[in-house]
Amino acid sequence: MKPLLCLAGISLAAFIHAADKQPIVGIWLMGQSLCDGSESLPLVTPKDTGFGNYAFKRGVRTWLLNETPEKRPDEQFTLVPLTAQTNGGLGETVANGLADHLSVMQPAARHLVACAGQGGRQIQELSIADLSNDPRTPESRRHGGGYYLTSLDDARRAMQQAKSLGTSFRIGALYWMQGEGNGGPTGGIMPTRWDAELPRKEGLAWYRDQLIAYRKQWSADLCAITGQTGELPMFVYQTLGPAGDAQLMAADADPHIHMVGPHYAVPSAINSLYPPDRHGDPIHLSADGERWWGEQVGKVMHRVLHRGEQWQPLRPKSAKLDMTRDSVLIEFTVPRPPLVVDTSFLPRQEIATDAGFTSLAGFQVRDISGQLLTLTAVETAGPTTLRLRLAKPLPANQPCKISYGHPYTTALGNISAISKNGDDEALALSTSVAEKLKPLTDEGAILVTNLTGPNTRVAIRRVTEEKGVTMLHYDPRELRNGKPFAIGQSIVAQRSFSYGNLRDSDPEPAVHTFADATYGTRAGKPYPLWNWCVLFSDLNAN
Repeated sequence: MKPLLCLAGISLAAFIHAADKQPIVGIWLMGQSLCDGSESLPLVTPKDTGFGNYAFKRGVRTWLLNETPEKRPDEQFTLVPLTAQTNGGLGETVANGLADHLSVMQPAARHLVACAGQGGRQIQELSIADLSNDPRTPESRRHGGGYYLTSLDDARRAMQQAKSLGTSFRIGALYWMQGEGNGGPTGGIMPTRWDAELPRKEGLAWYRDQLIAYRKQWSADLCAITGQTGELPMFVYQTLGPAGDAQLMAADADPHIHMVGPHYAVPSAINSLYPPDRHGDPIHLSADGERWWGEQVGKVMHRVLHRGEQWQPLRPKSAKLDMTRDSVLIEFTVPRPPLVVDTSFLPRQEIATDAGFTSLAGFQVRDISGQLLTLTAVETAGPTTLRLRLAKPLPANQPCKISYGHPYTTALGNISAISKNGDDEALALSTSVAEKLKPLTDEGAILVTNLTGPNTRVAIRRVTEEKGVTMLHYDPRELRNGKPFAIGQSIVAQRSFSYGNLRDSDPEPAVHTFADATYGTRAGKPYPLWNWCVLFSDLNAN
């Protein structure tokens, strides 16, 4: 893809020469596996995109095991065009999507992206506390550390490089991609690997305060190196699990923390493939998913940093039962109205019952006792208002609670037969569900799990039709815990992430397009930059 300036008649060589003296703006990343590009392969940005952005010669990922940051060789810190690089099971990061989008929207600077994190790390392991080296840390999670000091030394190296080029360097923004590592098994927060899980309410407050403190110290320490004054803004994505709620709390409490939104719309690493024949884990992102999400972040950074927009993600403001008490009206903060209940780009999320749905478009409603209420429809009632229709009116004075986000998409019926042919096995269904599955197959691989019998799950990578029956093909080596399916089991399709179907109508165009044509049907199409609703729970309605 050619950069926009070249399309305007300026050659790439002239563009780069003219940009040599432009200020260099750093985008400093920190986080765990989604930050370091775990399993995001094959690369979709292996070559210079021509937008003039930088990485250090050693790559976007600047942390390596058993290195003392300040002793890293100087020659590894010359500036080179920003591209994705492979390092074992690490691949594409958000870097190109983020920086390239920023460069199109604000071409007066060149961006240097650096990430000093590592997959699987907790917040205090990535902080100056550096708990990776605490002797209480389990053996399997030791032998890391130095992430925070690496990030600071990266800034020193960037200052030196800018000086050698006769230009300036400053940090433009911080981007935080961590949170899952602190999630507890019962919905609370694990502050360390050896302490007891904090209950949800207490844990969310703990993580909120930790994240705010992290931003303040990171900002102060980096500014001491670059000579900047004021506070550096931090952008975050909503992680899955309890930390995602705590991040929203931190963004509400600290004006310098900005929640971009959830990443559930992008494809997961179950679509990744790297030698010899390995697919990624559902919790990670495909290479297109990383670059696409990077564009989302770049879009929000531009609106906050350059337009001064008071950014808020798509999120609920309030909810109330209407006068007839047979529907709930939810008012949302919508970045770019109107609201859309989109069941074309993402499959309609549903759990059906005889009378309606216990979960629909991602929404669930519970009564005062915690029992699920039956929904009949989810529909827009205005540019920023959504209506959830109930199968039965709620009794007078009885409140309800609303949550949003569920991984199940649609029931597929029962397994009528299982065929086996070497490494290819297939679940035969009693009917055709190809139409239901199309939004899923457009995205890529499908996860299927059983609802009866010993629980198992597998990635479906090929769907065929035989005599009006849908056949779901999979590799038995990908069966979760090696457990097989059984004839007669009821199964359901699901996405890798909890999700819903509510988005806004943001028209901003993407710089990049889907590039990996080995899965789904979206190759060549631009990434859509709509804003999807954040995941939430316990929204009260009276």
